[in-house]
Amino acid sequence: MWAVLKVNNNGLITLKNEIFSKIGKETIFYNPKIKINKFIKSKTYTMDSYLLGDYILCYNKNFKNRHFLTAIKYCKGLKYLLTNFLNCQKDIENFIKKCKENEDDQGYIKQNFFEFESKKNYEFISGPFNNLILNIIDQNKIFVKGFIGKYKISVSKKGNFFRPV
Repeated sequence: MWAVLKVNNNGLITLKNEIFSKIGKETIFYNPKIKINKFIKSKTYTMDSYLLGDYILCYNKNFKNRHFLTAIKYCKGLKYLLTNFLNCQKDIENFIKKCKENEDDQGYIKQNFFEFESKKNYEFISGPFNNLILNIIDQNKIFVKGFIGKYKISVSKKGNFFRPV
């Protein structure tokens, strides 16, 4: 069973170690990440960012048993355990499958993971247009066409990440 955990800032390693000690080494953690290029003062910095923010997916076959859930509920590094994850197992598994299909050889999620809808607004989270809003009018496998303000642009999907606004 997959559980969804919200982790404290910088508490991921502590949380993993505590869960391993309480319920065993057969626990699996999954936290998809993306590589973001930030432009600051004409320099490019490459940063890792987690797709789910401060949430992490945790698998253990014994999570059906309330005893195991109670054991991890008070672990160091855990803000809280999301409830009702038992009802969403199929959705969680489909999400993980989609993430794994769209990972590159280094384990980072590729841009083609994200689906775009025309006539919607998206914010750049990497690339030279970082933090600008793009109104998509057309797209293909390689490029996205749209407007930033009154300027029409065509941007490669490869080096730029977007999120819906």
